[in-house]
Amino acid sequence: MLRRRWAKVAVFVLCLVPLARLAWRAWSGDLTANPIEYITHFTGDWAIRLLVATLAITPLRKLLQLPDLIRFRRMVGLFAFFYASLHFATWFGLDKFFDMHEILGDFVKRRFIIAGLATFLAMLPLAVTSTKGWIRRLGGRRWQMLHRLVYLAGITACVHYFWLVKSDIRLPALYATLVAILLAYRLVSWSRARRTPAVAVSGRRAAAAAAKE
Repeated sequence: MLRRRWAKVAVFVLCLVPLARLAWRAWSGDLTANPIEYITHFTGDWAIRLLVATLAITPLRKLLQLPDLIRFRRMVGLFAFFYASLHFATWFGLDKFFDMHEILGDFVKRRFIIAGLATFLAMLPLAVTSTKGWIRRLGGRRWQMLHRLVYLAGITACVHYFWLVKSDIRLPALYATLVAILLAYRLVSWSRARRTPAVAVSGRRAAAAAAKE
């Protein structure tokens, strides 16, 4: 038990490393010539990295036969939302200074902002309902259905990144490829599960696994 607790602490600390790095660069005055742009891109990059990591946990857990990996999924997902919130807050507050006229104008002129907002809104209910109490309130099946929004978030995050970049699409293409592979894995798994009697208890198992995190 103590060993497992320290593993969660280690993952928690690792997820804070990017924030510590950003804080250090801010303290050192090393945020490039355009600090707002740097912070926006930095937090956005870590949001999509951790979102992809969240999607990867279930397949890795099964392929590597490491069931304990499921214990880190909620934490990593919440950190993905945390960095996405910093990303959104930087744009909304530091870049636009809460100017709703300019913000609405950006929605009209820049389609990548619409995809980014869609990603954030898809992640929001996942973060809110990540607790054990919400699992009990919603029930295993409904909770599981709601948390499939993470797949939508993964797709719209990649679209947001593709529409954002001007020419070099290597990173968004990499994330899009990873998301596509992870979603394809789930489609194959669901297809196989429909052919077995065990599908009837899949919702209860998912809720029980989430409650142990």
